Amino acid sequence: MDKYIEMIRIRFLMMLAYRTNYYSGILIYSINIGAYYFLWTAIYGGKESIEGLSAIQMTTYVAVSWMARAFYFNNIDREIALEIKEGKVAVELIRPYNYLGMKTMQAFGEGIFRLLFFSVPGMVIVALVFPIEFSANGMTWLFFASSLVFSFIINTQINLLTGMVTFFLFNNDGLMRAKRVIIDLFSGLLLPISFYPMWAQDVMAYFPFQAISYIPSMIFTEGIQGNEVLQAILLQGFWAVVLLIPVQVIWSLAKKRMIIQGG
Repeated sequence: MDKYIEMIRIRFLMMLAYRTNYYSGILIYSINIGAYYFLWTAIYGGKESIEGLSAIQMTTYVAVSWMARAFYFNNIDREIALEIKEGKVAVELIRPYNYLGMKTMQAFGEGIFRLLFFSVPGMVIVALVFPIEFSANGMTWLFFASSLVFSFIINTQINLLTGMVTFFLFNNDGLMRAKRVIIDLFSGLLLPISFYPMWAQDVMAYFPFQAISYIPSMIFTEGIQGNEVLQAILLQGFWAVVLLIPVQVIWSLAKKRMIIQGG
């Protein structure tokens, strides 16, 4: 376990060396949140609530969704694809650690950095500019933190699956771009799931995407409460376990038919 903890530390320090890049990212995210704030203000048009969310809750939802994305977002699918193309994965496979576990820990180290140097300061800045409502309930914060960890796990598992497809397709840049669009759209980042038509909600219930952004954001804004919170977190836990199956199956198949492009 020590070597995986060391990977978290090394990736954190690597990100720290280039932390200036993330200061501009805070500005970009703030602009995105501002654009959505004015958009939703116009949509609400004086209405007290839409689909159970007040205007302030919606502003908070948007801000939390984008800042939480900074934590669970990572590019390990692109890293895996590049290492496969360059032949570096062959060397990684003979090293004394689990390759997928190593990638997950690197992503976690990056996520911790983004949380401390991007999400937290970004949320403070956004809260000074736009009307955002923070819960005073300690349990809400605890549930939100737990939900955010599951968001990272689920998003990382999807990225691992996308990256491993390179073993079979050799070039999956289009798939990775499509994956990012699908996650942003169907995870609730751009639009809360409750705003979709019922038939679309029924379809999305069979996919893990809503467990990435929608659930933690709804918990933070207290758009869901009581037993619904526990059910939502259990749903995240369910997907975190279920996704382990295709990850392990595809990884086992990928190692058997590994072809290196270069290296």
